[in-house]
Amino acid sequence: MDFVLGLPKTSRAHDSVLVVVNRFSKIAHFLASSKTDDASNVAKLVFREIIRLHGLPMSIVSDRDVKFMSYFWKTLWKLCGTTLTFFAAFHPQTDEQTEVVNRSLGDLLRCVIGEKQGTWDLTLPLVEFAYNNAVNRSTGKSPFQIVHGYSPRTPNDLIPLSPDVRVSQPALTFAQHIHDLNAEIVVKLH
Repeated sequence: MDFVLGLPKTSRAHDSVLVVVNRFSKIAHFLASSKTDDASNVAKLVFREIIRLHGLPMSIVSDRDVKFMSYFWKTLWKLCGTTLTFFAAFHPQTDEQTEVVNRSLGDLLRCVIGEKQGTWDLTLPLVEFAYNNAVNRSTGKSPFQIVHGYSPRTPNDLIPLSPDVRVSQPALTFAQHIHDLNAEIVVKLH
């Protein structure tokens, strides 16, 4: 777990991303958060978005952020039977995997956000999907494939509708936007 800080504040008051990476599968989750969130709010976010999908972790590796060093955080994970390991802040080489993911997230957000700096948090689910669907160099498979056992259908798999079908223009525009965004992210990941 690590935070990417210093992002433009969104209309939903998000200005950071909690990055959670599974060491085995390399699957990553990008959770919009706020720099002012305390350990209790971060824990609620982790339970709502990570534990519900993957269950309780056996261990968590994080930096020495004040949120991760708090009495609440340490007590909570002790009660859950989760081992906490801390690496020294300002020494990213001690958790290189998360730092690689953080750099990839930054690159993806820069290419996707463009002029829409106040809405980056709305693109996180698509960025996360694209990241988890890209083949990881160390495993030779995508994190999605490792976790689920198959590769997902993507917007690139959309099929054109017959000209005889009445088409909703907003749906067509949205589908094309998702298709284009996914194609752009795939190019950036390779």
